[in-house]
Amino acid sequence: MPVFKNEMKTMKTHILISGAGPVGLVSALKLSLAGFKVTVFESAPELNMDLRASTFHPPTLDMMASFGLTDDLISQGLIARYTQQRDRQEGVVAEFDMELLKGETQFPFRLQCEQWKLTQLIKKQLDKNPDVQILFNAKLESVSQDGTQVQAKVKVSDEIQVFSGAYLIGADGAWSSVRTSLGIEFEGFTYPERFLVISTTFPFENHLPKLSYVNYCSDPVEWCVLLKVPSLWRVLFPTKVDESDESVMSDESVQSRLQHLLPQPQAYSADHRTLYKIHQRVAKTFRNQRVFLAGDAAHINNPLGGMGMNGGVHDAMNLCEKLIDVVNHHKDASILDRYERQRRTIAIEYINSNTARNKKMLEERDPAARLKSQQELRAIADNPQSAKQYLRKTSMLDALERAESIL
Repeated sequence: MPVFKNEMKTMKTHILISGAGPVGLVSALKLSLAGFKVTVFESAPELNMDLRASTFHPPTLDMMASFGLTDDLISQGLIARYTQQRDRQEGVVAEFDMELLKGETQFPFRLQCEQWKLTQLIKKQLDKNPDVQILFNAKLESVSQDGTQVQAKVKVSDEIQVFSGAYLIGADGAWSSVRTSLGIEFEGFTYPERFLVISTTFPFENHLPKLSYVNYCSDPVEWCVLLKVPSLWRVLFPTKVDESDESVMSDESVQSRLQHLLPQPQAYSADHRTLYKIHQRVAKTFRNQRVFLAGDAAHINNPLGGMGMNGGVHDAMNLCEKLIDVVNHHKDASILDRYERQRRTIAIEYINSNTARNKKMLEERDPAARLKSQQELRAIADNPQSAKQYLRKTSMLDALERAESIL
């Protein structure tokens, strides 16, 4: 019996995504809203609730507004209008007012909000869509592909299953199984020191003059970063190369670092502490035929500047827009190569370059170089035009503009 045109069922393009962090779930949301069928594999038993990233830059908030998520995020976070470069001994060196970005973004501020709040909001939307499936306890084992589809071998609750899709996005973090399966080199280096992040309810804002919600504090002996989220202050310290993990994580070490930062008669609360290695790495390629890398699977950097998660979300939006153009708007598949040209360039020229520069500035020990750097920062902050240029760079607006210029 012939099948008439109005009886034919359109098969939805199926996209596979490895990783249910911000990058994977933003990808799933963007694609599902464009009519794709999406399957997400997450090796953990549930969405990660660790503090991890806690800064949303203005263009990321612009992007999330397109999904109706930004107002909810703002209601759960802190609006940081000002960011400060400080000296641990002298206090404020330079303060930057993000209101200068008015007219260039809907949200001229940084939002201090834990990244898990974003993933929770996205999951609520995805759960309403029957074309989206999120599988937990699902670890991707290997990837294979041919000219028409990708096959992912996934261990789901101890059972091996094979999933097929038109494309696969590897958003599965720094230790990406997708990247490893494809043998893609992760070029770069690992810093010899580690970073210790301590979360405390201590009200630093009541004790350190003129403190903002975002503070980068240089010091030749022990620099630090002070970031406020709604219920906590997060304090990041570098560690010494010869310190053992046990020593760094001990109560004695944590209290010593906090007391050196701001002496107090009582012990500090330390609600949460994390120690991790820091890398500056970029995958040799972001595309292997029908498989793409995004976020930490494609590039990792030190967290000084809050560019990791934000850059990953920007990857996701860039890639998904191109997949939508190819599948829904029948554009030539060669535009998918532009994703790598654009986002890999940004990872190298902007994200890794700027975060490495931030670290060098904070830890500078040469007195003359420190003085010169501080004088330059003051001069930039004191001039509205140069301050705006500085903020465009640190908020990643320049990076997005640069990416769009790459054909």
